[in-house]
Amino acid sequence: MTPINKSFLALLLALAAFTLPLDAVRAERIKDLASIAGVRSNQLVGYGIVVGLDGSGDQTTQTPFTIQSMISMLSAMGVNLPPGQSLQLKNVAAVMVTASLPPFARAGQPIDITVSSIGNAKSLKGGTLILTPMKGADGQVYAMAQGNVVVVGAGAAGAGSKVTVNHLSVGRIAGGATVEREVPMPLGQGEFVFLELNTTDFGTTQRMVEAINRVTPGTASASDGRQIRVRAPADLDQRVSFIGRLESIEVTPVKMAAKVIVNSRTGSVVMNQAVLLDSCAVSHGNLSVSVSADNAVSQPGALSGGQTAGVANAQIEIKQESGALMNVKGGANLAEIVKALNSLGANPQDLIAILQAMKSAGALRAELEII
Repeated sequence: MTPINKSFLALLLALAAFTLPLDAVRAERIKDLASIAGVRSNQLVGYGIVVGLDGSGDQTTQTPFTIQSMISMLSAMGVNLPPGQSLQLKNVAAVMVTASLPPFARAGQPIDITVSSIGNAKSLKGGTLILTPMKGADGQVYAMAQGNVVVVGAGAAGAGSKVTVNHLSVGRIAGGATVEREVPMPLGQGEFVFLELNTTDFGTTQRMVEAINRVTPGTASASDGRQIRVRAPADLDQRVSFIGRLESIEVTPVKMAAKVIVNSRTGSVVMNQAVLLDSCAVSHGNLSVSVSADNAVSQPGALSGGQTAGVANAQIEIKQESGALMNVKGGANLAEIVKALNSLGANPQDLIAILQAMKSAGALRAELEII
């Protein structure tokens, strides 16, 4: 067995060893399973200029928008350049500034921002972001950003060689934006607040309703498989206290639907505890094609009048490994399923093909999702 197979099988066994039985599902707080409707963050974006770079800014001949931005900014500050003036700037970079406006953010509150180059700047390290308005989806300005960009990384180049540590064209500014406009965020509608589960599940929704009604009888009812309506006090102070108690209630969620997640790009395979496997027979073989070329030179005789020419002698070899038919025993829990799949001795890429075939044959009792 190859080292890759051994490490992959060891990982699966480790996952199985630490897996709880199907009925031993731990209780979780409501705040971990659901959120209050309307209490959400909002994305902000802005276009800005980073100055003060040490010759690592945009190449202005290839990024004309950087020059246009600088001319507009200087004009707003009372500096008027002659028409047709060509600027050759090396210490300036055009950037996009992004941030997440947290719920209940008040005017004057600082928030973190991310600064990303949109031109061909080599690095934003040591630069300063000039005052940048940040807008929401409605086009209104909700924050103003400015500050020194922090880039975690380093780079060096010389004699045709280049070394880069981490990503130099993206940086952050802690508390780099100040909230200027508040987003109204009412807690509920009328006498009710609404809980929205992170994942639609009728069983978990019912258990959450029962848990809330045990603490505050007759206040909760399910609207559907994802939303719960809870009667809350009308007084705002009492409502905030009520929601705080509500989020601390513990609920034991029902077992999730059986699912196998396969990442075809990385070869990762993850399955949850509810996956079942019926007994089946599996045969899997590998087909490999190798092409090799032996370059030689054809040298004609001295008086033959021919010309020297290169000749490529290609050899193609096709090899198909035999795949023995193996009996895979069914499993009723994750540990048994891992043991059954390990008996195949397949690497992660082979296992993806085997799982797809098992699903088509009806032996894999789970939803197979390819990402």
